[in-house]
Amino acid sequence: MDAYKKYLTISDQKQIVLSNLPFSPGQQVEIIIIAENPPTENLTSRFKKLLKETQALHEESPLSEEDIQTEIDAYRRGE
Repeated sequence: MDAYKKYLTISDQKQIVLSNLPFSPGQQVEIIIIAENPPTENLTSRFKKLLKETQALHEESPLSEEDIQTEIDAYRRGE
């Protein structure tokens, strides 16, 4: 089985047009479409930034372990 790879940018979500293919008319082919995912590095850096921002919220008045446990206990009691 020969493999042929072609990259396209979707312009119409209802159809994909493939042209100038190296196959003969009537030749049966299998088509697999794989969408490119956004770079995970960008997501990772955004997540790290969010963590830093979240941690900075309590810099001036940090929560103690006791405060955290009190919140957990209240949540578990349904309060």
